[in-house]
Amino acid sequence: LSVKAPMEMGSSSTEKFYRIPKGKGPHLVGCTDLMTENEVEGSFLRLYYPSCDATDNEEALWIPDKEYYQGLSDFLNMYRVVGERLFQYYVGSVTCPAKSNAAFKLGEKYPLLVFSHGLGAFRTIYSAICIEMASQGFIVAAVEHRDESASATYYCKKKSVSEPQEESTSNMEKEWIYYRKLKTGEEERWLRHKQVQQRVQECIKALNLILKINSGEEVMNVLNSNFDWNSLKDSVDTSRIAVMGHSFGGATVIESLSKEIRFR
Repeated sequence: LSVKAPMEMGSSSTEKFYRIPKGKGPHLVGCTDLMTENEVEGSFLRLYYPSCDATDNEEALWIPDKEYYQGLSDFLNMYRVVGERLFQYYVGSVTCPAKSNAAFKLGEKYPLLVFSHGLGAFRTIYSAICIEMASQGFIVAAVEHRDESASATYYCKKKSVSEPQEESTSNMEKEWIYYRKLKTGEEERWLRHKQVQQRVQECIKALNLILKINSGEEVMNVLNSNFDWNSLKDSVDTSRIAVMGHSFGGATVIESLSKEIRFR
């Protein structure tokens, strides 16, 4: 986990701040989340991209929800109450040098990377790598897999409402999915084979989704976001599309290359 310590520290531990290292490329970096459909079969990804200067936009948190602390605790065989407090203390304020919903940098066609995370990870864990690639001029779609290999993930489903709600009240809620551990006597290879097949389909879905946006088609994002998705029209160099991953994400890459000829 790549975290950069501050150059200066105040006298109080509450004044300590940490930050993912900046990319070394010439581009500023923005990021935004995209989720399609209100079902587990939809796509969920974080997009990292070359951005315009966005002084008014806040930097994204590295770990965006406390449920990810709970999932990491489960994955590391820690009590949730202990793990959540430790993660909150040590990395709860860690930000990324990527501005949330910053304006996309127009005027170029960028190569596209679809990124697959490893076991127990999720879409933001590899922010340092994704930000570096975006700073070098790539659009990076970091998929959050829902095959129960992520420490935690979620989809947004409609609430079952028994009484009328005010118009301002959201009718959506997060349905969390946590890492699935092996059952007693279960062979790991069968579970991993099933998971990697789902992961490949999620990577291909992410590719199709970004290419739809690139062609000017409107895509419904169920997450609240003020990012202008229309700005991505004609922004992808479709002759330069690749899939990238780490650990179990690397296995996903190999299988994806055998299933999808657009990945190079």
